[in-house]
Amino acid sequence: MNNLRFRPATEADLTALVRLRDDAARWMLARGITGQWHPGELDEDHFGRVMARGEVWLAEAAEGIAGAWELWWEDEAAWGPQPPVAGYVHRLMVDRGAAAPGTGRRLLEAAERRVAATGRTRVRLDCLAGNVRLNAYYRDAGYRVVGHKAGKPQPGAAPKSFTLLEKELRHAEGDTIAATA
Repeated sequence: MNNLRFRPATEADLTALVRLRDDAARWMLARGITGQWHPGELDEDHFGRVMARGEVWLAEAAEGIAGAWELWWEDEAAWGPQPPVAGYVHRLMVDRGAAAPGTGRRLLEAAERRVAATGRTRVRLDCLAGNVRLNAYYRDAGYRVVGHKAGKPQPGAAPKSFTLLEKELRHAEGDTIAATA
């Protein structure tokens, strides 16, 4: 699984995205992580809508899909109106049954490269406020807490409270995400 390839998701990937999201939700629930994701919350229409206004990326290995994430170019529900300086990562998902340790971090780094390739200088994400372990994961990845959002609407679920995290990006010449990165 060290040779991940990244590519934008297509309509042909919608079923796989729903499976990946549902499997990630089941993994969380099996480990006592409640209040975040539940199987069946998101369907193919959700991912299709995200593809229409943002991006959904897949990480593939020889064994198949190892993970995915959504990349939005605005997120007013969490961050309010903002100048176009950031990309917003959502639903970072890893196939826990097939992905090697460290795959999640590699997906996050690929998302950061994609945002940097557009000339934007920050990556932002929100994390369920009560998920201490995941909040620590993002801080360990270089994100800093910049705020909190109570009552953020959720697709297919009740509003939830989130920690808002941000990371400044360093731009390097030629630092882009390619479909085969």
